[in-house]
Amino acid sequence: NETKTRPGLGMRATCASARSALFRRARGSDPRASRRARGVAVAHRSGEPDGAAGFARGPTISRRRIGSSAAGDAGEVSMTTHISAAQAAEIDAKLMGPEYGFTLEQLMELAGLSVAAATREVYPPKTHGRVLCVCGPGNNGGDGLVAARHLFHFGYDVSVCYPKRSGREPIYARLVTQLETLGVSFVDAAALTSPGADDDEQKKTLATSYDVVLDGVFGFSFAGSPRAPFDALLDLLTPARSPPPIVAIDVPSGWSVDEGDASPGKSGARPDTLVSLTAPKLGSKTFEGAHHFVGGRFLPPKLAAEYGLVLPEYEGANQCVRMPSER
Repeated sequence: NETKTRPGLGMRATCASARSALFRRARGSDPRASRRARGVAVAHRSGEPDGAAGFARGPTISRRRIGSSAAGDAGEVSMTTHISAAQAAEIDAKLMGPEYGFTLEQLMELAGLSVAAATREVYPPKTHGRVLCVCGPGNNGGDGLVAARHLFHFGYDVSVCYPKRSGREPIYARLVTQLETLGVSFVDAAALTSPGADDDEQKKTLATSYDVVLDGVFGFSFAGSPRAPFDALLDLLTPARSPPPIVAIDVPSGWSVDEGDASPGKSGARPDTLVSLTAPKLGSKTFEGAHHFVGGRFLPPKLAAEYGLVLPEYEGANQCVRMPSER
């Protein structure tokens, strides 16, 4: 058939083991990980759209040399699959700087779309039609608001809990207006955290009212202990509360960005799905859920090369791609 005669198929099969070795070395599971390498893997923007859900079925690798015209003269850079909180902040600042020219609104829109696409893949509306998006006051919450809008258009019954609305940028108010005009319901935090007199009633309310929860409370810039009402909201997402499946946006709220769940006894949230934006953060190495995606398809190859990022390749018009297993 056409697949068997397509040019380059044999080469792809031959390179499969090489791609696997590249990921192992970058993650540090290969003894050759300490070697310096000039090659980096970046998102390759080619191919035809292959579905409305918007994400790739599996990772492939496209390699470019740092010395190439696409990457610029960056010298030798160690390969890595994960970035720190400080590096994530640097990359965001560069994306929105004069060299790359992105706006916060653009990045938030693409990030939220990728979260919605990943949610649609793992939890289709026919089986998980009721979604609660819990949004914090920062950019992570903005990503959640964008995801909520897309999920509405994907056919979900969406509710949003957005207790501390940001007034820093007009974009947040516009996102709320967009949801309100769609008829998306906003749920008060107190209705979730104090619906009854005991814990059993709280568990029942969350688990019976929603099929999926999007965790968009805190992102990579958050530090310290959460304050009310987010402390109680995050408590509802811990395993002890038996929540519905959780989709974490970029970083599970309450986790250390660089170290993972640093709560006493590691009792924090255990999301089933994680959508790492731009690139996985160091703390996501401890993620044990079934589904780990990379989303936010906006990272220029030159900037990926600057940080030596080895990332799975997006296919066609997909907005998310699965990370290889890290367990």
